[in-house]
This record gives sequence, structure tokens and C-alpha cells, in this order.
Amino acid sequence: MTSDYMLGIDTGGTYTDAVIYSETHGIVAKAKSLTTRHDLSIGIAGALESVLAESAIDPSAIGLVSLSTTLATNALVEGQGGRAGLIMIGFGPEDLKRDGLADALGNDPVLFIAGGHDVHGNETPFDQAALEAALPELSANVSSFAIAGYFAVRNPAHEQRAREIIRRHSGLPVTCSHELSSKLGGPRRALTTLLNARLVSMIDRLIGSAERYLGERGIHAPLMVVRGDGALISATEARLRPIETILSGPAASLVGARHLTGLDDAVVSDIGGTTTDVAVMEAGQPRLDQDGAVVGGYRTMVEAVAMRTFGLGGDSEVRFDDRGLTAKIDLGPRRLVPLSLAAALHGAAITDVLERQLRAPHLGRHDGRFAVRTGVPDHLAAGLLPQEATLFQKIGAVPLPLDQLISFTQQKATLDRLVARGLVHICGLTPSDAMHVLGRQGQWDRRAAELGMALAIRQKDGSGQPIASSHEVLAQRIVDRLTRQSADVILSAALAEDGLADVEPSKSILIDRALRRQSGIARFGLSLDRPLIGLGASAGVYYPAIAEMLASDFAVPEDADVANAVGAVVGQVRSSVTVTIGSPEEGLFMITGGGDSERATDEAVALERARTRATELARARAEASGAVDVVLIIREEVDAPEIEGRRKLVEARITATASGRPRTARG
Repeated sequence: MTSDYMLGIDTGGTYTDAVIYSETHGIVAKAKSLTTRHDLSIGIAGALESVLAESAIDPSAIGLVSLSTTLATNALVEGQGGRAGLIMIGFGPEDLKRDGLADALGNDPVLFIAGGHDVHGNETPFDQAALEAALPELSANVSSFAIAGYFAVRNPAHEQRAREIIRRHSGLPVTCSHELSSKLGGPRRALTTLLNARLVSMIDRLIGSAERYLGERGIHAPLMVVRGDGALISATEARLRPIETILSGPAASLVGARHLTGLDDAVVSDIGGTTTDVAVMEAGQPRLDQDGAVVGGYRTMVEAVAMRTFGLGGDSEVRFDDRGLTAKIDLGPRRLVPLSLAAALHGAAITDVLERQLRAPHLGRHDGRFAVRTGVPDHLAAGLLPQEATLFQKIGAVPLPLDQLISFTQQKATLDRLVARGLVHICGLTPSDAMHVLGRQGQWDRRAAELGMALAIRQKDGSGQPIASSHEVLAQRIVDRLTRQSADVILSAALAEDGLADVEPSKSILIDRALRRQSGIARFGLSLDRPLIGLGASAGVYYPAIAEMLASDFAVPEDADVANAVGAVVGQVRSSVTVTIGSPEEGLFMITGGGDSERATDEAVALERARTRATELARARAEASGAVDVVLIIREEVDAPEIEGRRKLVEARITATASGRPRTARG
């Protein structure tokens, strides 16, 4: 029996994708299941059952499972996660004011402890007694701990000692800052550590659910998770450092794009139900955000793909501006449940209401809109204001039309707050419905999409005329608007990569003239310098027109709908370690990073010890994440100017990167 089968899973905003892939035969089978946001394991199980049935292979033949997920990203964006206790060693309260740390901390407890080290790894005494005295009360009010020590990247001893004490007294998960980044910048490293601690229990539940399901189906293979830079880490490592999985899904899409198209240089645009993610690929590798990924408004120290995410997708809200002589259409940034999808799930509860609204002599203010609970656990609805709780109680698991839910204007703002908290979804007209009306998509209920479009054209523009002559005409205008907004966001990302982030394509008269091919004495043209790769389930219907507008070559691979899941299984394990050498005084060299500080009296000896430490630790970490056939690359940066004719070492940074394919169940 073939043993090179691999299973890739990706959880997106609308769908959970699964593929079974073989290095010999490529994609053997693929499947989708609606993502169940309140319990992702349900969506995962649905996709896996379908893909196993389609492949007809024995589950025991699967040698590797790899998972990409948006769970960590969404949690940080939405302000979710467990309550964490932050232990600051050697810092003071004023440090909370830097890098957004105080805002991120919110009402979570923080404890300042004496200790820490200087830039050369020399210590200030650690106040162990103060930590032990505070732990009983702290442990009773948090679900995890984050520890940040002053210059812990130079000497992690105090963080390690604090971790031992906390584990001994509480048994709770603990994250140390030196494990997440080797970069200087204590407050931002503390911020990254705090966010990581909040995600531990969430990612643990996701991985645990996946492992239980795999075990029940007889799949006893290593489970890997895609990191934000596209590399793979073991499930064990992901449990310890879940923040490294932010932007996991978009990173997997880039790896998948490279594999499916063979293109080394491209602009990759992945359109989903909720967002469009745009990134640049050069020499077969995604560009990385060297300053650290920004998620939920916070700049972390997590190295991830330089991905720009826009609130534009197939399920974006369609908004009409009827104040001008010709009605204008705009899309997003909010996601709605498409009417066609809502009807596919709930049948007559949607179509009967839409037909009733169409029979009315006039268009109602809330026609074509429904509210439905998202299904998140009840405890997440705690703390609602009285008016929010009252409205929430009226909304159930079956969509309720807004014309029956909202009685007065103020309730609309209350409903919007419930949506913002992730408790309620709004169902309404989207580009996906327009595609169903035009016959270019057909997976859901076309009749509901047509009814919703028929309601929409009852709106009047500034001249008193209907906003479109037929629902087909309006559907095409909505699709055309998505084409233009997609071109704008792709250009916005490309210009930002070129250092022109202040140019907004949607507001530029010159870019507008170029995209519309407007004639004039001065004629403007615009295109990308590399092909555009379109990914996502709907890429094939949207991206030919987008590429034409951008006057660019394009590629939509045959399996663009599961590129993320493909990227999850074809990626490599990669681990980097940086060791630093400083010279605090003549003839003394301090080696820091990757362990305890070490002294040397000869520069050449110090450099060799640093190389050995970095390479051994990088290899060990890669192998701990399941890498085999490890390849090592060393990069050295030495700052040693000549001062008064004599060479003076200021700092040397030795970075070792170990990479290799993940180990399978059969070696």
C-alpha cells in the first residue's frame, strides 16, 4: 500500500477545506464543509469524512496531517482568548505605556518583580519571594501566565526560574518571552508573550479536537500546524507557541500557490467569503514582515508573511448609496450570510419571508435582511447590557427577518453591537448571491438570491427611478463593483510593497482613468510587473476580469479552491536561532541568546562558539518539530568599525536556519 498520502486541512471564514495529497499522484481528493465557528471540530470532521469517502483510501495509509487555521488571527482581531497573568521581571509600570501593552493588557493582572539582566547578560537579583507571595491570588483569577524578563533574550535564567515556580504552585500554562523572539524590545516582547498566553487554551482545544477525531478514524500520523511564515511546526510546538499560527491560513495559501502554479514571482490574491488577502512572492518565497505581524491593531514580534488583508469577499455586504442621480454600489467590509446560503440551510424560513416582502406595495426599510445566532457558547454572551440581552433573546438558531425584530431605530445600533461581539450574523444580499443570479455559481439556493435581488431593485435613485432595470442587470453591476474593488486592493498592496503606502487607488483620479481605459490627450496605463495568481473557491469566476482590468497576466490553478490545504501539506519545517556577541570591554566577548550567557577572551573563539550554539539549537528545534533531512544555513552580520586605526567589535549576530521535510508515520 502506498504510504505517501498526506492530509491537509484549512479552516477558513466560510469553509473548512480538506485535501488528500500524494507526492506521487498529486491531489487525490478534495472536499469542503461549512466552518462551524462555535466548534471548529464539527467543520473539520465534516470535511474529513467527505474527503476520505471521495478518496476511498484506508485512513491508516495517511502518513502526515497538517493544519492551517485562522483561529488565532480571528481571536486576536476580535479580542477573544483566556485571561492571562503578566509577570514583568525588571520592568516598571511606565513600561506598560509602550507598544500598546497597556491597551492589550486591559483588565488582566500584572505583577512587577525585581530582577532581569543588562545587555551583556549580567543579572539584577531576582525577587523570588515576591512572586511566591502573589501566586495564590493570581492563580485563582487567570487561565495562563506570561513572563517577560528585562533583556531575557540575553539571559533567560530569571524567566526560566519564574516558570518553574509558577508551574509548581499553579500547574497552569506558562509562556516565556525568550521562547518567542530573540529580538530586543522588552515591552513589545511582553505584548507578544501576553497574546500568546491568551491563545494557549484555544489552540489546545482545536488541536485536541483534531487529534481525537484522527484517532477515532485510525489516522495515527504526525500532526503539523502551519506557522505564520509558511513553515510547519509540530502540534506540540503549536500548543506552546500558538501566536506563531497567526496568519497561518494566508501563509499556507502562498505555499500552495507556489506549488500549484510553479511561479516564483507573483502577486497572490486569495478571495474568501470574508476577506481578500494579498501578498507578494519573490524567488519562490513570500515576502515576510520583518517588523513583526500586525494583528488586531497590535504589532507583535512574530515573523509572518507580509500579508495585507481587506474586508472584501464573496460574502461582503452590498451597500447602496441612492443619493445621486445614479445609485452607487459599495461592498464590505462586513460579512453577511448570503441569502442563497441562508435558504440552503433554512429553506422556507428565508424564501417565504422574501416572497411576503415582495408582495408588499412598497419596499420596507429592513427587507431582505435576517438575524441569526452564530452559535457561540452561552458564556461568551455574558455582560450584555439590558437592551442587548432583550434583543438577543428574540434571536434564535433560525434566521428572523429584521422587519419582525426591529421595532424602533435604536434597536438597529443594539443589533450592530451584537454582530460586533460575534454573537449574531446578519443574512442579506452579497456578491455570492449575484453570482447565483447570473448562473456562475450554483452551490446554494438560486431562488433566494433572485428574490433578494428583486427586492433590491425596488430601491429608487436620486431621479426617482429604480436602481436597475432587472435583477440580472443589478447582479452584473454588483460583480463589476467587486472586480473594481478587488483591483483597488491588489494595487494598494502592490504600491505599499513599493513604498507608496500613502497612495489610495480608490481615491486616485489617475489610477481611476488608467483602470477604466479613459481616453484623453494624456493617456494612462497601469499593470503589475508579475503575474497575478487568484486563489479561493470563487477565483475562477472573478479573477479573469480583475486581471484584465489590471492589464496583467494571471493564473487561477485548477485547485485554487483548496490552495490553503495544499500549502499545509507541501510546506517545510523551519527553525531559526540568533546568537549575539558583544564586547563590553577590551578583550572580553559576551555570547548571548539561545541559552545562558557565555564569556570568551578571543573574538575568533567567541564566533565559533556562537556558530556552534546557533546551529545545534536550530537543528534541535527543527527536529523537535518533526523535520528530517535537515539542511542548515548560517547568516552572519558583524558590526566592527575601525576606530583610530584599530578594529572594534560592536556586535555580531549569528543566525542559523534549519529546514527539512516533516517526518511521516512511515519515516
